[in-house]
Amino acid sequence: MNITVFGAGAWGTAVAAHMSFAHDVVLWGRDPSVLESIAGHRENPRYLAGIKLHPSLKVQGDFSLAARHSLDNSAALWVLGTPMGALRQTLEHLLQIAPIEQWPPLVWLCKGFEVGTGLMPHQVVEEVLGKPYGGALTGPSFAAEVARGLPCALTAASADEPTRQAMVQAAHHAALRVYELDDLVGAEVGGAVKNIMAVATGICDGLQLGLNARAALITRGMAEIKRLAVALGAQAETLNGLSGFGDLILTCTGDLSRNRRVGLMLAQGKSLDTILKELGQVAEGVKCAPVVKELAAKLGVDMPITAAVNAVLFEGVSPGEGVLRLLAREARSEEAE
Repeated sequence: MNITVFGAGAWGTAVAAHMSFAHDVVLWGRDPSVLESIAGHRENPRYLAGIKLHPSLKVQGDFSLAARHSLDNSAALWVLGTPMGALRQTLEHLLQIAPIEQWPPLVWLCKGFEVGTGLMPHQVVEEVLGKPYGGALTGPSFAAEVARGLPCALTAASADEPTRQAMVQAAHHAALRVYELDDLVGAEVGGAVKNIMAVATGICDGLQLGLNARAALITRGMAEIKRLAVALGAQAETLNGLSGFGDLILTCTGDLSRNRRVGLMLAQGKSLDTILKELGQVAEGVKCAPVVKELAAKLGVDMPITAAVNAVLFEGVSPGEGVLRLLAREARSEEAE
């Protein structure tokens, strides 16, 4: 396949490197120094320092040339590896390259809700393109491990079967397994809201509340995710799979999780501004939390952990007080939650 990956951050680079083992892949990025390092030293020093990338991976700083690498080819794919905040702009740029009738299958890697609109990625795509198109490659995955070729399993989520098959063809090789799913809403909600739960789990671990508390938080966090997902039209059982519990467990417990690190540093008493500067990368849970809180309120969905995370992030509530608020909730049956 001819594949173009747009976005040379950690995840875009890792996916491009993996796909280049079996396909002709071009990686587009904004930072010339990063592209030069990948081309000359087979390494992305900013996001994946010390990890050697496949020698066949090509880089391109010209957006139009990168896009055209995957046009006019019967076996091709566009992969959007940009953050959620850049999804709309990237789609608009692609429309300037070619009309949608000429596009190859489209895949996005971002997880979250668009700030300002509250839209999921597939809704942003539909709004920009005027019709449903493409799908999400998602699931429990740290970029550094994928780039190193360690085992991983992902979900190819789309209502369109040819799009799912294109994702499988592009990524299902070496140590990476890809499973098809037609519930795009469930996959996207799971991938987005788990980042908020990872912030909460980081706070829990940072306050040294114990493994019992962590297990309870993760489990009740999934209950929140399911309630929101179903309210948005997802199938509840989707959240039992890779893009639900799989992604939640990894992000809440893995040391490579940026969102968990946010929670750990909040528990240390650091300010959000300081934390984000130290991270140097996007922590989608921070951007996602207020959007999800507002969306839950509109839909009448009870999300107490999400509310507590928002209170700590943006309302001046201390991590300890946020935990106390959760513990002070009235007792009820587990089914009622």
